[in-house]
Amino acid sequence: MTDGTAFPPGPGPAPHPGPAPHPEAVPHPEAVPARQDHDDLVREFFDAATEADEEAAVALVHRALEAGLPPERVLLDVIAPAQARVGEEWAAARLSVAREHAASAVSDRAIAALSVHPAARAAPRRGRVTMACVDGEWHALPARLVAETLRLRGWRVDFLGAHVPPQHLVQYLHATGPDAVALSCSIPTRLPAAHAAITACRAVGVPVLAGGPGFGADGRYARLLGADAWAASATDAADRLERDWPPPVRPADGKAWHLAGREYGRVAGARSRLVAEALEALREELPETRSYTSRQWESTAEDLAHIVDFLAASLYVDDERLFTDFVAWTAAVLSARGVPTASLAAGLRLLEGLLRGLPRARRTVGAGLAAVGGSG
Repeated sequence: MTDGTAFPPGPGPAPHPGPAPHPEAVPHPEAVPARQDHDDLVREFFDAATEADEEAAVALVHRALEAGLPPERVLLDVIAPAQARVGEEWAAARLSVAREHAASAVSDRAIAALSVHPAARAAPRRGRVTMACVDGEWHALPARLVAETLRLRGWRVDFLGAHVPPQHLVQYLHATGPDAVALSCSIPTRLPAAHAAITACRAVGVPVLAGGPGFGADGRYARLLGADAWAASATDAADRLERDWPPPVRPADGKAWHLAGREYGRVAGARSRLVAEALEALREELPETRSYTSRQWESTAEDLAHIVDFLAASLYVDDERLFTDFVAWTAAVLSARGVPTASLAAGLRLLEGLLRGLPRARRTVGAGLAAVGGSG
């Protein structure tokens, strides 16, 4: 996402400016904070969020709006990059999980405060959009930023939040008849669920605009799974809906023959067994693990489960890069926490040995080993 909102979030270059606001919404030039002031606001908002100071965060939002900063810019130039920095600080082990959660909650409350501020009132003048996260996707804040951006652009937005099963989404579409579904997926392990949601929406005649890093940096998995369009950011999503919606009907992708293939099904179905057997083998392979505390073993089991989940998703879309990118990211996160890469490589080698009769899966794990300096 170019604006850091992360349809879901992530840092990035300067945002697309979007269409010009209505004349009555244009503040006096002297009232609009300068770019440097934006950076100061980001730092101040980040400090408030990481200190769980909701009052200070909301006051900053009000102050920026009353100084003339357009609501969309407060969302995408202040709240979104501050929240992206929260994620970066967690990955670098400078923020705990609890503080990251508290900061996200403050950001969510700040968005809510912005949405009811007089400066952010926007009467619907376009169509209706249903915004939802795919089944199993709990990162709702990026989708909330997109939903609020669309509302500011004049759309009526029904925000369904995190973790929306396809059958519930379709029931809602039948009841409301929106012009589009904006579907958010931030983690590639939810791609099979995203595929189910996209298929269900298209079956009832509602086109899907997909977004979020789960669909790949360039949206390649969105296209593969049948989405009608993909947006790189909140501003891109709004621009697409304004410019060229509804899109032409897309035919089924003939290249998607491998989706939910045999190896994907076997790996996904054996997830619990693979994790348990890998843990047991790890005790034998690395004697130092025998002194692990119960919490350390829980963390190791979680890491192995994530590795298996990303392997399954990689097999689902037939793209080794999905797995190798995750493994490289995991190595960086573990290194920031003082865990040597050798431990990750050992886990990958053990998993590779458990994948007998699954040549694609073994080849993918081998590529992951190569990505962290192990042997494939």
